[in-house]
Amino acid sequence: MDRLSGKVALVTGAAMGIGAACVRRLLEAGARVALVDLHDGPGQQLAAEFGDAARYFHADVSVEAEVAAAVAATVAAFGRLDVLVNNAGIAGANKPTHELSEAEWDRVQAINVKGVFFCTKHAIAPLRAAGGGSIVNLSSIYGLVGAADSPPYHASKGAVRLMSKTDAMLYAADRIRVNSIHPGFIWTPMVEQHIASMGGDPAQHRRETGALHPLGHMGEPDDIAWGVVYLASDESKFVTGSELVIDGGYTCR
Repeated sequence: MDRLSGKVALVTGAAMGIGAACVRRLLEAGARVALVDLHDGPGQQLAAEFGDAARYFHADVSVEAEVAAAVAATVAAFGRLDVLVNNAGIAGANKPTHELSEAEWDRVQAINVKGVFFCTKHAIAPLRAAGGGSIVNLSSIYGLVGAADSPPYHASKGAVRLMSKTDAMLYAADRIRVNSIHPGFIWTPMVEQHIASMGGDPAQHRRETGALHPLGHMGEPDDIAWGVVYLASDESKFVTGSELVIDGGYTCR
């Protein structure tokens, strides 16, 4: 319960999936948490479960003014910021590169890459004021290896990986650690939608996708959330610029 006692965390994409799991585990570990998302209903409902320890703020991470307002509101509500979890992301269009439109490409980069940029940019001042902290960026196995699908998504997650390393070096002197997490396939609404889009038998596709991992199954949101808790805590005080791979062995191949 006291792993994160006294710390304040902001989680983007917090209303469902991995983000919601992160919120729950951070709160259970003793943090106070700001939930940032576009999905107001589920986000407000989740925050309400935890009373004064959680607050929900509406923001589109691709819009800088909304990000700045959410960070400012977090500091106003809780008095500080110690942890930023850049989780918000979309899969985008699953087409070959030569069939993608500029708008389809740009939409993924706006959320998955520019969103991380905006959130990090506006979190630095309060993290410095707190004497340091931790930024956790959600990348993907596809920030480490390639696959013959979803080019905008893979490009965005590769960018997040190297943004994490750059910022780890830029802000080390401020005692701000920056790391990326690389999930395999995790059973979330995003993955469920991806499997549904494949057509055919969804249950069979789920089994086949799970079998891509040497452990033989997909992960659960909590598998990632526990990694976030570790990187948010002082247990990882000597960890920065690193990739925490939580993928059931997918990238061992």
